[in-house]
Amino acid sequence: MANTTASGGDFTSNLGRIYGIYTGGFIAFIILMAILSAMGVPNRIIGYMFVGFTIAIYAVIGILSRTMQVGEYYVAGRRVPAIYNGMATGADWMSGASFVGMAGTLYLLGYNGLAFVLGWTGGYVLVAVLVAPFLRKFGAYTVPDFLSARYGGNLARFIGVIVLFSCSFTYVVAQIYATGIISARFLGLDFNVAVYVGLAGILVCSMLGGMRAVTWTQVAQYIVLIIAYLIPAIWMSTVKTGVPIPQLMQGQALQGIIALEQAQGIAVSHVTPFVTGGYDALNYFLLILCLMVGTASLPHVLMRYFTTPSVREARVSVAWSLLFIFILYFTAPAYAAFAKWTMLDLVASGLTPDNIAEKAGWMFRWAAADNALVQICGKAAVDAAAVAAACAEKGVTGALAFKDISLNADMIVLATPEMAGMPYVISGLVAAGGLAAALSTADGLLLAIANALSHDIYYKMIDQNAPTARRLVVSRILLVLVAIAAAYVASTKPADILAMVSWAFSLAAAGLFPALVLGVWWKRTNSTGAVAGMIAGFAVCMYYLLGTRYGAVGFYEMWSGLSTASAEAVQKFADLKAAWEAAAPDAKAAAWTALDKHAQTIASWWGVKNLSAAAFGLPVGFAVMIVVSLLTKAPSQAMQDFIEEIRIPRGKTVMEEKTA
Repeated sequence: MANTTASGGDFTSNLGRIYGIYTGGFIAFIILMAILSAMGVPNRIIGYMFVGFTIAIYAVIGILSRTMQVGEYYVAGRRVPAIYNGMATGADWMSGASFVGMAGTLYLLGYNGLAFVLGWTGGYVLVAVLVAPFLRKFGAYTVPDFLSARYGGNLARFIGVIVLFSCSFTYVVAQIYATGIISARFLGLDFNVAVYVGLAGILVCSMLGGMRAVTWTQVAQYIVLIIAYLIPAIWMSTVKTGVPIPQLMQGQALQGIIALEQAQGIAVSHVTPFVTGGYDALNYFLLILCLMVGTASLPHVLMRYFTTPSVREARVSVAWSLLFIFILYFTAPAYAAFAKWTMLDLVASGLTPDNIAEKAGWMFRWAAADNALVQICGKAAVDAAAVAAACAEKGVTGALAFKDISLNADMIVLATPEMAGMPYVISGLVAAGGLAAALSTADGLLLAIANALSHDIYYKMIDQNAPTARRLVVSRILLVLVAIAAAYVASTKPADILAMVSWAFSLAAAGLFPALVLGVWWKRTNSTGAVAGMIAGFAVCMYYLLGTRYGAVGFYEMWSGLSTASAEAVQKFADLKAAWEAAAPDAKAAAWTALDKHAQTIASWWGVKNLSAAAFGLPVGFAVMIVVSLLTKAPSQAMQDFIEEIRIPRGKTVMEEKTA
């Protein structure tokens, strides 16, 4: 692969046969694992083999794709066919949040979780119509490259790098966190060790070959993750309804959920909108907007369209991307519905602290991997004795109710095969799929960060005479350093996966979207306006996000005039603050946690959740960019002609970088 790809030879002309053989081999491997499991091979060995085999394949592809050519390292030589770029984009896109977190969020939030499906899918319409083809026509390597050329200088480039680093680093922490959860559960590792094991898997895919290696591993990873996602959903649909098409049978699953909810006295239904998780109509639609705009702004997504042979191929590639993403996103609501139906059935069968080890021993295994993943009666469900003690303390006797059992959103997809009584080989397959999703996105994100730092900062701003070898060595060193830093942050468990990913979307939307869209579609935008708009939009978004998430108490007190909190909520805040101030030293931490958690709910501006922080940064960015541009000198005629040329779908690339 290292030789044929570089010259555009046999590898790219035989992609169908190569990946066809790979798919057949992976299916054969699944069958082999099923046979070994039936023969009595321990489950842990099966888990090791699934994870080890798939990572080994990705590593082989990454090593074979090694390169010392700049064009190959940054944009895969611009020779990736549209269908395979679409598949690689699908894997790049369907991160741990999509594979691991989205169905879990739908499981917990029901109707309100659809905001993620609608926002992420709709965002690709904006990618296709507003951004991707024009960046491909521009022809350089990174998003900050476009900002520098369009807005005339390194200041816009530097701000673009800051925004890129902030959103991509937040996003990659979430992916490494997902690999840690998977490795901890299926390899039996401590979580803090598991995140670094996941990190090793990420680095072998991307470090030596850059975008070329990432592209071909992502195609392989998409095949693994989509098979792993569909099989459990098809299994549950077949068992529950007799029809192996979960997407079509979701309605029957929802009917089953409603019936069981009513029987168990659950007041808030899975299908009722705007009642769970604090998602009123305002937050629901603002989240959809922020996710859509963020999708069209994320540098690691836009970079994928730099790899196609032409502008037309970039457009076609977006269509393929949507198809491959649609397959999983159309399945996710059904997956969540069947999983919840299964769990409600389990509870309705008479689940008690005495029989939980027999009926749902998987809960103990997940709680052992991380105490926060499974809680029963408010305490970690590490064993039957802990469950019995916790329930006795809360006065829960006899059968458990659905509300007594708390499952973390990030474990639902991975635990569903065990919950539904599937063979362990399916659990191993799902673990491999989740790992593929997290690894593929982490690779793209780390490459986006490393490329921006090495190409935009080191090469473009520090040493423009740096030889190719040094540029690529710098990129690889930076990639490793950023990856280690991200793994360290992930080990601290800063938030759940979906929250961290949503923050990344808001940061990208507020900091980059106005500059990208106006840079293509409004010739009057100038350098001063763009720089001012990016700074203002990003700063407002970051301030709101950090304030409501990490400094909620002080943030609330400073901005209480903008809060829509009720008198009861304000009084509760005062009571919690008094309790914290009066607490004994050893109880301060718990008292502060309660205070800060309540402050987060009332410190927001007009009730907007921090997942949608771009709701403030995005309009500020647009407004500042437009006003400042109108008040300052218009771009030169040469720049306006440059913009006109970018808009034309045909013709040669506007700018070409040295490729060696």
